[in-house]
Amino acid sequence: MNLRTNTPTTMTLSTILLVIAAITTGLMAGLFSAWSYAVSPGLARVQDVEFIASMQAMNRAILNPVFLLCFLGTALLLPLDVYLQYRSSLPVRFWFLLAAAVLYIVGVIGITMGGNVPLNEALDAFRLDAASPEEISRQRAAFEGPWNRLNGLRTWASVLAFVLTVLACVMPGERDAA
Repeated sequence: MNLRTNTPTTMTLSTILLVIAAITTGLMAGLFSAWSYAVSPGLARVQDVEFIASMQAMNRAILNPVFLLCFLGTALLLPLDVYLQYRSSLPVRFWFLLAAAVLYIVGVIGITMGGNVPLNEALDAFRLDAASPEEISRQRAAFEGPWNRLNGLRTWASVLAFVLTVLACVMPGERDAA
């Protein structure tokens, strides 16, 4: 319902895709944020062997359909939303979505694939059962700090992308500008 004119409104495909992008971007921002302020501080309190075993288990568990749908779906939806807002007179919504898409693709996908995934793969290949306590300690030191720094960066990128996407939801766009 359009509150200004008291007439029914229809949701366009563009609007539906924008709302879905906002939801998936928010889910990813929430995941990375919660990891930063809850999971990582909790793991910092455990012994080296528990830390590595826990991270190995979580890194395997997170590769599931829901995570992949949100993680990769957002990377597809945001650029699609940018495209759907593109026309000769670019609305403010276009610019918010363009910034959100760049932040998400570079700051979330790029950092994850270029930084976190290689660290996760190295950790996954590490055999706890065959390692000495010193090797376990070195492995944790090589992983924990760099991984948390990268996660902090992608947390900020995903939160900012989410804020920009939400702002795009309330900005004039498509046919709203007329």
